[in-house]
Amino acid sequence: MTDDLGRPLVIALSLGQTSDFRLAKQCLAALPPAQEVIADKGYDSNKLRNWLRQRGTEPVIPPRTCHKNPPHFDRTKYRLRNIVERTFCRMKDFRRIATRYDKLAKTYMAAICIVATLIWWLN
Repeated sequence: MTDDLGRPLVIALSLGQTSDFRLAKQCLAALPPAQEVIADKGYDSNKLRNWLRQRGTEPVIPPRTCHKNPPHFDRTKYRLRNIVERTFCRMKDFRRIATRYDKLAKTYMAAICIVATLIWWLN
């Protein structure tokens, strides 16, 4: 999760073989409700959309092609998702993060936290 300036707000490390979608609710619950949440098609779920609306948040998530009646999303707001992608690219500028040299999850997470702190400091 990032803010509108691309600064990391919530960091969670999932298993490599699982989808990040499983941690979405936990990460969003750690923050106060936002006006909107912008995510990619991997987070397309009616349960998540309903949960976001209950919190007073507008979901800006494009529907997957399998929907018979795809939900509406704001394409103009969705273009702002590149801020999150740029944050990931900025984190991967650090070779240790991009190649995942660390074998243990706790040392990898520590490296990610150091990089996230640098990103906050430089923004």
